[in-house]
Amino acid sequence: MTDSQDSRSQLAERRGLDPEVYQPAEDSGLLAEAAVDSLSEPEVVLEVGTGSGWVAEQVATETSARVIGSDLNPHACRQARNRGVEAVRADLLAPFAADAFDAVLFNPPYLPTDPDNEWDDWMEHALSGGEDGRRLIVPFLKDVGRVLAPGGEVYLLVSSLTGYDIVVELAEDAGFSVDEVVQESYPFEVLSILRLQPV
Repeated sequence: MTDSQDSRSQLAERRGLDPEVYQPAEDSGLLAEAAVDSLSEPEVVLEVGTGSGWVAEQVATETSARVIGSDLNPHACRQARNRGVEAVRADLLAPFAADAFDAVLFNPPYLPTDPDNEWDDWMEHALSGGEDGRRLIVPFLKDVGRVLAPGGEVYLLVSSLTGYDIVVELAEDAGFSVDEVVQESYPFEVLSILRLQPV
């Protein structure tokens, strides 16, 4: 675990939060704001990698949608349920039916990570995007079109650390048009929310 991850875990513990669950940060706020501002009357929304459930909770509160959160981390599912979010333990989109969601939101683990790094705790899974930062983005883009209802859309958070242009190209190759909804600059990265729509 890196010093920053260790500090984040210690801060979570001091706040009485589960240090094994990703807590809301700038990226969470950006995704929630973009989804709430851009979604047009969705009925069912899925947030993949819901973590604490904070984004799902914001979208459920601010829209009329039924919002479901999914996460591989059982601690995250429990914390999301404690927020009142319907949470399902899932590996990306595997258990979900075709055409099930009007919108899918995803703030993927995107920090590039040394391939020799051991995956020894849930926080590392929540933060690490593998060697190029796209470890989960690639399989997500290959499958997300399957679970979208007709007219559905995807809101994907992308960091400049993962190669913005490469992610856009991957999304286009997966059959989506790509529109940048919002972009924010931070000291070490630029975060963007992409809206993907099947073409």
